[in-house]
Amino acid sequence: MGKHSREKRDIYYRKAKEVGFRARSAYKLLQIDEEFHIFENVQRVVDLCAAPGSWSQVLSSKLYVPNRHKPAAEQPTLVAVDLQEMTPIPGVHTMVGDITSQKTANTIVQQFFSGEKADLVICDGAPDVTGLHDIDTFMQSQLILSALDITCAILRPEGTFVAKIFRGKDTTHLYAQCRALFTQVDIVKPLSSRSSSIESFIVCRGFTFLPSAQRRVDNASITASASSEAVSDYDYLPKRKAVTSSAQNADMGQLLEYQRDPSTLLIRALETFGIGPDEGYDVSLLGDDEIRVIQEEQRMLDGIVRG
Repeated sequence: MGKHSREKRDIYYRKAKEVGFRARSAYKLLQIDEEFHIFENVQRVVDLCAAPGSWSQVLSSKLYVPNRHKPAAEQPTLVAVDLQEMTPIPGVHTMVGDITSQKTANTIVQQFFSGEKADLVICDGAPDVTGLHDIDTFMQSQLILSALDITCAILRPEGTFVAKIFRGKDTTHLYAQCRALFTQVDIVKPLSSRSSSIESFIVCRGFTFLPSAQRRVDNASITASASSEAVSDYDYLPKRKAVTSSAQNADMGQLLEYQRDPSTLLIRALETFGIGPDEGYDVSLLGDDEIRVIQEEQRMLDGIVRG
């Protein structure tokens, strides 16, 4: 039976068509809100990797439509970001932008939010799947890390972050990273998510990022280094390409490098945690949490290499 035949028998596919949602994934966000009430007291929201726009449609129906007759200053500000243009959605500002770009973060905060930060950041993006489970989960994790990068720049303290993940060997690793930035982290699978799908969603609440502490999400590692001076909210954003085919090739190169010489993982991780040549790559400087992060990444890479 073909894909389209399966879709037509899917209750959420039919419901989405009936009400005008662009994709059945709209119901996943609605069900997440039913459980976690992520839309309560929310005025500023960013939808990352938003195309085709079903999650932005949910934002419009839940936040904009009930408030559309209020004065402009009391209406919510909703921003949808994607590398490709989107068909307009009532009450949603759409912008073409790269979520790994500092310019995109600046535009969201300064142009759309007038210097304020978002209450909620959501991301239903996913890379093109290869059908190889370990590679697909690895690439999805890299996309989530990019989303976390920009979220650290645009989300207010105590804000909420919701994103799609692919459950796999590195799920625990990703959970630990989010737990370092949020006080409460849950992984859920809405009823509208097909049971055969490896997708789940991570719901992170209580954002704890402080401007006086520079934290960087970089290639599956988090750096938390205290600074005596307050740093710009955007200084820590890695200058990294978007998750495209060229970036995927770079990640495959990293896997091949690890396969040839496993010590490259430790060296790269030490440098990420700020322990480089000047510190003599001294492993004793690593904390327990940092050691666990490295161990999780090693297990993930070992699993991919073994295939």
